Amino acid sequence: MKRAIVCTAGLALLAACSRAPEVTGNGFVSSPAGSSVRPVATTGAAATSSGSAAPADPAAAAVPASAEYREVTLPAGTVLPVDLETAVASDTSRVEQAVQGRLRHGVTAQGVTALPAGTAVSGHLTSVRRPGKVKGVAYIAMRFTQIDTPGAGSEKMSTATVARSGRTTKEKDTLKVVAPAAAGAVIGRIAGGKSGAAKGAVIGGAGGTGYVLATRGEELRLAKGTPLSVKLTSPLTVRVPVAK
Repeated sequence: MKRAIVCTAGLALLAACSRAPEVTGNGFVSSPAGSSVRPVATTGAAATSSGSAAPADPAAAAVPASAEYREVTLPAGTVLPVDLETAVASDTSRVEQAVQGRLRHGVTAQGVTALPAGTAVSGHLTSVRRPGKVKGVAYIAMRFTQIDTPGAGSEKMSTATVARSGRTTKEKDTLKVVAPAAAGAVIGRIAGGKSGAAKGAVIGGAGGTGYVLATRGEELRLAKGTPLSVKLTSPLTVRVPVAK
């Protein structure tokens, strides 16, 4: 009798141990009495303290849609208001030297701001000439060939040459010749009368002329911030963000 009772109890225990655990709605495994309880991860979502499901993978969160753009074309002849960012001078700059600039204010087209203020432009010097010793004034020319457009990095563009000429020094040169001649005439007259005055004028004038021939005219310098007007010679198409 005792042996039968022991066998029956052993079979009941074996049946209880072989039973598969069940997962309850709160994410825990139901176990036979006396066994420990452990959490089980659910598929696709993890249980929260409130019982609601949360995404298991952060990458599954919604990604903001990319910005949308529209194309706007600036026609040939459009003038870009540029402030020079690179200082140049007729006595120190050279042809092909890179130059930079920025738009003073925005440029609008088709009812929208196609190019905002501060947009960067770049190009190079196409001509640099120092003033002559006898004639000719200083001269600097440049052309801008690239622009940083919104939403598309940079774009090539075609523009007219922007040129500046130095001031003429003819009046100053004349004074440099006349003043010494007059002074020589005064000194000659004191020393030798009318004939001495004539000789003194010739000598003084020759000295002034020699000084003019030995010196150059005024150099041309364009400082940072110099305002320029850059004209497009062909249409420029840019991508403009669409406001939502």
